[in-house]
Amino acid sequence: MSRNHSASAVCMNPARTVNVSRPNMRHEQGMFRTWAVMAQNVYGSRELIWQLFKRDFLGAYKKSFLGLAWAILTPLSAVVMWLFLRGTGMFNPGESSVPYPVYVLLGTTVWTLFMGILTAAGTTLQSGSDLVLQVNFPHEILLFKQVAQNLATSLFSLVFCVAVALCFRVVPSPWALLFPLVALPLFFLAAGIGLLLSLIGVVAMDLSKAVNLLFPLLMFASPIVYTSEVDSPFAHAVIRWNPLTYLVCSCRDLILFGRLYDPLGYAISALGAFLFFMMAWRLFYVSENKLIERMV
Repeated sequence: MSRNHSASAVCMNPARTVNVSRPNMRHEQGMFRTWAVMAQNVYGSRELIWQLFKRDFLGAYKKSFLGLAWAILTPLSAVVMWLFLRGTGMFNPGESSVPYPVYVLLGTTVWTLFMGILTAAGTTLQSGSDLVLQVNFPHEILLFKQVAQNLATSLFSLVFCVAVALCFRVVPSPWALLFPLVALPLFFLAAGIGLLLSLIGVVAMDLSKAVNLLFPLLMFASPIVYTSEVDSPFAHAVIRWNPLTYLVCSCRDLILFGRLYDPLGYAISALGAFLFFMMAWRLFYVSENKLIERMV
């Protein structure tokens, strides 16, 4: 009877899938295969991404008295500082075709979006360290959870920018509806840099912190708080060769004027940002197992 019972149990249970793991197995996969696997993991874990996003997003403001108001106060405080410097004559941003408060508010908001995505991607492994060490799941979904949390906060800042523009009688262009599409290369560049910093942060935390200190200085290498009409030839060269000039300023010009800052420069920068992200994403995928061992 026991033998018959075992035989029936085998017939009733389908064959189990056996996963075989080998050292450096991820390195053996081709680049396109790796991208396909990561895309499948993200799509298959979309429900988990949503649950993690809700948990962290609501938890971030649960004990905050002002809550989402910080998404407005942060760019507003920066605008007040730049207005003070301009009003006292200590800073000359040049002439702009729109009121300076609108110009600088939109520029700093888009820049804050870039830095927020970079910081979120840079803490991909560290933010989910409790889950990474205990639960088996595709760790690349942590990137999209982190970025989604930042995008949700930035949405309130952009709505506030539009409201301020209307107060200054500046009507945003209807082409502003394409902002998510035009801002996509900005996401690719920030996420690619952030993923590399996430890997570096596990191995050499000091180096990661040093790089994070330098990135805010890049804001002064782009015409964000000042116009591109500057007198310095050196500044012109820095603005011209800085890809953030085309990515950030195109987002602002799309909202204000319905056009890109420099279509050719934007196209080249967008393509470079996409390729850079795909390379960084693959490097994150093939390296994460060894890095997680260092986190234990």
